[in-house]
Amino acid sequence: MDRTAITYRYELRRALAGGVLEAAGTLFLLLIAVRWFRAGSLAKALVAGGASFGYLVAPWVVSRVEALKWPVARGASRLAAAGAITFLVMALFPYLPVYVAGSIVGLTSVSAAIPLLTQIYQENYPERERGARFGRTMMLRIGAAALFSDLAGRALSGHIERFRWLLVIFAGASAFAAFCLARCPSRALVASGGTHPFHALRYARHDRVFRQTLISWMFLGTATLMMGPLRVEYLANPRYGLKWKGELLTAGTVALLTGVIPNLARLIFNPLWGWLFDAMNFFVLRITLNIGFMLGMISFFATGSVAGLVVGAVLFGISNAGADVAWSLWVTKFAPPDRVADYMSVHTFFTGVRGVLAPVLGFYLVAGHTPATLGWVSAGLILVASLFLVPEIRFGKGARRAAALVEEVSD
Repeated sequence: MDRTAITYRYELRRALAGGVLEAAGTLFLLLIAVRWFRAGSLAKALVAGGASFGYLVAPWVVSRVEALKWPVARGASRLAAAGAITFLVMALFPYLPVYVAGSIVGLTSVSAAIPLLTQIYQENYPERERGARFGRTMMLRIGAAALFSDLAGRALSGHIERFRWLLVIFAGASAFAAFCLARCPSRALVASGGTHPFHALRYARHDRVFRQTLISWMFLGTATLMMGPLRVEYLANPRYGLKWKGELLTAGTVALLTGVIPNLARLIFNPLWGWLFDAMNFFVLRITLNIGFMLGMISFFATGSVAGLVVGAVLFGISNAGADVAWSLWVTKFAPPDRVADYMSVHTFFTGVRGVLAPVLGFYLVAGHTPATLGWVSAGLILVASLFLVPEIRFGKGARRAAALVEEVSD
């Protein structure tokens, strides 16, 4: 069996665990912090930004895997194993400080591996079908996230004390992910010649299109990462008085609006976005997705109605389906093949910067402003992000435009 078939087989299996861990990071860890621990703003922001710490250390992780001459799949597998141990510790010691620290470490183990995974896709998936194959595995992941969100939400409704069993399930998902990753074929990273653990950041300085795209993503990501956890806060916190049939929203209803409905929309539209990623100008694709996010923000936070919440959840899911592919694979269109992990580590590093700061900013601002106001502010930031990309549309099909530039800089 060739490298593509083996990778695809184990990625399809790992997608099931990935869906469970995605539900953990986007919904349940924060829901538990709000409903069980009644955590303060800082603790909630740290839990919400847990994955972002992984993005911040991703360049260091890539440099360590390179220095150790490990196959990249081995590095990713060991990170997943560390996550499994962390979730078990959280289940055994259910105290807020342990819970917050464990959420950060557990989610870091997932997100820090992303540049290594992108390198695997670069090596093992042919360019002409990379987006489509990734999209199909994402369909399984999204379906698993939607189903798990529904089942776990029902289990926690009226019984939030069951959260410790949920943490055990997260540990099992991480362990299974480690098993699958260990069996993916991969190579050691090609030495980049840099000794500083964050040496890959130099590519942002020398590659103008890459730098411009990173700036745009900073505006977009600040908006989405600020409002993402506030979706759970907005629905779950009695302070905002949201009700369904005269009663405060249950954990199951919160899961429906933030996990089930968006993931069902992602599931339906993911194959389309995977195909469009392979066939479409990247910057036109990204601007289209931005418009979807902008409209979803306004509908979810600014309309004040159940219908608006549902429409916002659907729009978020549709846009997120394309963002899954675009965020994960876009560097493969612009980076030299041997430097994909480095480019991706820079991208994830800046995702981590905004991912740590944006939830703190969101929880700070919502104390003095309405969610509707923040929804409009976020829509404005997304508009700015889109305007940054308009001049770059002419480079959107230049799959190897950056290669000569980066090799020139390396020399």
